[in-house]
Amino acid sequence: MENVNPSTSLGIDGERSRTIKKKILFLVTQSEMGGAQKYIYEVTKVLSEKYKILVAAGKSDDGGELFQKLEHTETRSLYVSQMRRTPWPWQAILAIKEIHGLLKKERPDVLFLCSTTAGLLGSIASKIYTIQDTRYKPRIIYRIGGWAFRDPRSFWKNRLIFWAEKLTAKCKDLIIVNSEYDWRIAVEKKIVSPEKIIKIYNGLDIDSLNFLPREEARQYFVTRYRIPDTGYQLIGCVANFYKTKGLEYLIESARLLNTKYRIPDTKYIVIGEGKERPKLEALIKKHDLENQVILAGRMTDAYRYLKAFDIFVLPSLKEGFPWVILEAMAAELPIVATNIGALPEVIDDGLNGCLTKSSDSQALAEKIKWLMGHAQEAKVMGIEAKLKLVKKFSLQDMIESTEKAIQANQ
Repeated sequence: MENVNPSTSLGIDGERSRTIKKKILFLVTQSEMGGAQKYIYEVTKVLSEKYKILVAAGKSDDGGELFQKLEHTETRSLYVSQMRRTPWPWQAILAIKEIHGLLKKERPDVLFLCSTTAGLLGSIASKIYTIQDTRYKPRIIYRIGGWAFRDPRSFWKNRLIFWAEKLTAKCKDLIIVNSEYDWRIAVEKKIVSPEKIIKIYNGLDIDSLNFLPREEARQYFVTRYRIPDTGYQLIGCVANFYKTKGLEYLIESARLLNTKYRIPDTKYIVIGEGKERPKLEALIKKHDLENQVILAGRMTDAYRYLKAFDIFVLPSLKEGFPWVILEAMAAELPIVATNIGALPEVIDDGLNGCLTKSSDSQALAEKIKWLMGHAQEAKVMGIEAKLKLVKKFSLQDMIESTEKAIQANQ
C-alpha cells in the first residue's frame, strides 16, 4: 500500500526503518450521532494512533456531529453525498459509484461497514472494484447494531432487506454483532456461517464521562421548561425520533399515569430529534400532555444531563445494543427498558433495572409507577447497574476485540 510513514528508529544495518500504517476506511450511512457513529468515534480516536483512518458518511440534519467530534482526532472525514438511510434506487446507484471512487482513490486495507445501508452499498461497490482490479482485495468487516429486517415495517420490505443481507454477506470477510440475540438470528436464519460472525459488546470508559452534578443538570430543565423545583419527578429518555424507538408508547404511558394512576406530578423529557416529531407532537396534543411531555430536541453530549432524571426509560420496539443504556447505568439511574435486542443481556429484571414488553404502554406505566413508589429499591438498582457496567462492558475490551478483528488473517 502507498501509505508509508517513516519512523525515527534505525534498523540493524543503520538505515532508517520505515513502518507501513494499515489504512482503514469506516463507512456509515449518516454523520449524525447514533449507535454506529458512537462506535466509530470511540474506536477511531484510539486506533488512529496506530492506523491511518478515514471515515465516510452521508450528510445529516445536525450538521454532522460525528465529523465535528472527529475534528479533534487524527481521523480524516469524507462525505458521501448520495448516502441515505432509505435511498431511492437512483440514489443507491450514485452512492455505490461514490464509494467505488473512494476505494479506487484510497485503496484501504480494511473496509469497515457500520450500518445497514452502508453494509449493503459498500459490499456491492467493493465487489465491483475487486472484479475490475483483481490485484486489490481489502478485508471487508461489517458491524451491525441490530438487524434492520426486524424493524417495524411491512413484511415485504423486511423480506427484501433480509435477502439483501443474506446475499451480500458472501462479500464480507467478517460480521460483528453486539448482542447474543443478533448472533443467534444470523446463524439460525443462515445469513452467515458461525465462523464468520463474532459478538463484541459495546463498552464505556466510566472515568471519561463528564456528568453534570444532579442539581446542576436538573436546574437546566427546571429553568428552561419552567418546572417547579420540588414535588416533580423527571422521567428521562434519550432517543432519535424514529419509529423503532417506540416513543409513542412512552407518551401513552404518561397519559396513563395521569388518568388511570392519578400521578400528575411527573415530567417526561425526551432528548432527541427526527422525522417522527410531527406525529409525536400530535399525540401529545391529542392527550393534552403539552405541559407534561417535553420534546427537548437534540443536545450535544446528552448523556451529561442524565443525572437530572429520577428514572430513565427506553421504550424501543427494536434495538441492537443502545449506548444510552450504558450511560444511564453509569449515572446510577433506575432504568425501565423493553425486553428486546441486547437489553436482556444488560438488564437483569428486578436486580439492576426493570424490563417490560415492547409496544405496551400500560406495562411501561406500571413499571414507572412501581419505581416511583419504591425509592430505596430504585436506588439499589441504579448502584447494581453501575457495578455490572464496570464488570462486563468496558471500552477497553471493545476496542481490543475490534482491533483483533481488523488484524485477523492479515
